Amino acid sequence: MTDTSKILLIVAHAPSDNTRRLRDAVLRGAQANLGEGMAVRVLAPLDAGPADVLAARAVILGTPENLGYMSGALKDFFDRIYYPCLERTQGMPYALYVRAGHDGTGTRRAVESIATGLRWRAVQEPLICRGPFQDDFTIRCGELGALMAAGLDMGIF
Repeated sequence: MTDTSKILLIVAHAPSDNTRRLRDAVLRGAQANLGEGMAVRVLAPLDAGPADVLAARAVILGTPENLGYMSGALKDFFDRIYYPCLERTQGMPYALYVRAGHDGTGTRRAVESIATGLRWRAVQEPLICRGPFQDDFTIRCGELGALMAAGLDMGIF
């Protein structure tokens, strides 16, 4: 764990080269906008737990669309953190990006449903990277990381 007071946690399932590119772009964007007393942590969903979420001030979630749903690893993450974090992370700012081979609708709906149950607060519409991979996806993911870090630094969320 770190001594900083503001941790931005990125929990991203990245099983392919393209999903790793998106995760790394989010990380680069966040690192470029970290203020004093801030840190960013990147964890795979199977490595992240309640203590990581409780230590964070904001969360970015990343997942591929798997059969019209979030990855099993991200669902496992939610299953493990839900009750330990339910009463202690209400209002947690979060953002979501999805690498969707189709339309991402089911994935978005599933994540938003759980985040609503946790009473987390989305800071923007989910970023859905649809269809064949495009380099623009990494640019948009970098912007997402930058937005979250800058907003956290400025106390917007």
